[in-house]
Amino acid sequence: GFLRKCVDSVKKQVYPNWELILVDDCSGNPRLSSLLQAFVNEDRRIRKIALDSNTGIAGATNAGIALCSGEYVALLDHDDELSPDALFQVVQALGQDPSIDVLYSDEDKIDQQGAHKEGFFKPDWSPDLLLSMNYVCHFLVCRRSLLQEVDGLRLGFDGSQDYDLILRLSERTSKIHRIAKVLYHWRIHEHSTAANTAQKPAASDAGRRALEQHLLR
Repeated sequence: GFLRKCVDSVKKQVYPNWELILVDDCSGNPRLSSLLQAFVNEDRRIRKIALDSNTGIAGATNAGIALCSGEYVALLDHDDELSPDALFQVVQALGQDPSIDVLYSDEDKIDQQGAHKEGFFKPDWSPDLLLSMNYVCHFLVCRRSLLQEVDGLRLGFDGSQDYDLILRLSERTSKIHRIAKVLYHWRIHEHSTAANTAQKPAASDAGRRALEQHLLR
């Protein structure tokens, strides 16, 4: 149900020139495979890839990035949702300043009943704050050539792979822009870190290692 709502939120974008890459990380779930194929059949802008082995969130994301054809790549978790104007706001910002390499937005959380709560209104680009927390988080959009330059997401940082990524991106560019609008809705459910970061204690250790390596570099 969450996956359907996620895909629907992309299909409802007011900006129409997008492609959605769905990655089945060797789930072995025939029902999921059928659902992904149904999405592909419903909209020519949706593509899917099924991996032969489970590679984790970093490996699966990299496989998806490799299929992307657009100039920019936006990251979306399978159980979250985008606001209808999310991609429009990104394109509008790039139209005003085509030199931007990385964009992020404000975000909130959405519970299992669809209620929105806990709006997170972020500062503009703040390298100092980034050393204390991954305040960038969602909605992260990056120039594809820059993602390729840093070799995408790194294995071994699952749970904090996005923190490791923004730290490495920040070493290559200062053209990072905040869109001051809530464009991303982070799903709260019993197994998500949106509900409780203690759900995934290994993520905290991965975040510490990502920061440590960033400071060493």
